[in-house]
Formats: sequence, C-alpha cells, structure tokens
Amino acid sequence: MIKLVILDRDGVINIDSDAYVKSPDEWHPIEGSLEAIARLNDAGIKVAVATNQSGIARGYFTEQTLRHIHEKMESALMAYGGYIDQIFYCPHGPDDGCGCRKPRPGLLKQALQYFSVLPNEACFVGDSPRDIEAAKSVGTLPVAVGHKKIISANIEAYASLSEFVHHLLGK
Repeated sequence: MIKLVILDRDGVINIDSDAYVKSPDEWHPIEGSLEAIARLNDAGIKVAVATNQSGIARGYFTEQTLRHIHEKMESALMAYGGYIDQIFYCPHGPDDGCGCRKPRPGLLKQALQYFSVLPNEACFVGDSPRDIEAAKSVGTLPVAVGHKKIISANIEAYASLSEFVHHLLGK
C-alpha cells in the first residue's frame, strides 16, 4: 500500500520551462495537478516534493525566491483543500557532485527517512528519465507522467498527475 507519494515539481505539478521557473509569476500549475494532490491528502496519503533547483547554483534565482515560488504553490493548493507535507530540493548544479541532485538518490532517501516510510510504501512521480532512475535507485515505485518520452521497461506511465491519482485511488 502506498503511504507516500513523492512528486517532482516542474513538469508534474507545474508547467516546466527550459528557461527555468525563476519567480512566482512564472509558476503555473498543470491543469488538474492541484486537485490531484488534494485527493491524495483526502485519502490520507502523505505528499512530498523532491525537486532539482540548479537555477540557484546557476545564479538565476535565490533560495528566498524559491521559497516564494513554493509559497505560491502551497497557497494555490489551499484553494483546493490540499497541501504538501514536505518539500525537499537540491540547490546544486550538475557538476557540483552532490548526492542529492536527481538521478542520485539523496532527495528521495531524505523523504523516506523523514516520513519513516519503506521504499515499497512510496512512489516517485516524475517526468524525466533522471526521475525514474532516482526512484529505481532507492526502490520506490517509479511513475512517469507528462508527454516526454520515457522509455523503460515496467514503468507506469500516465498523461498527467491527475490521471495517475485517479488510477491510484481507483475513482
């Protein structure tokens, strides 16, 4: 039974941007994603976000700006009665060699430890191959959403977070 759903942020909850989501004004939810998170909350499933935010290391925005982006996300969720239980992020760049930047397992390990959940009691929902690789590396169920081509055997794939939650909750 799934007790924890860990979500990538960009491309899963909100519209992704090749130029990075650098401000609250650039953060726009994907249709149905906020309602899907609220449904998970209503079902008693913990919800975490695990997101790479290399824009901080690249100097595109600050950690304070990231907090403001997340405040906007959380405020938007409240309109649907939803919430995020915890947010984990990696502020490092691709060449920093940290253990938290996906596809490395650090963020997901933090989430599992924080919630005292076993890997087989969690899933990680992402929109990129690095998300799938991170999920597999810690033993959580990898779930692909969105329209990017993720080619991998035995991966559940859905058009959106909303579609996945509908399947998970069976409603």
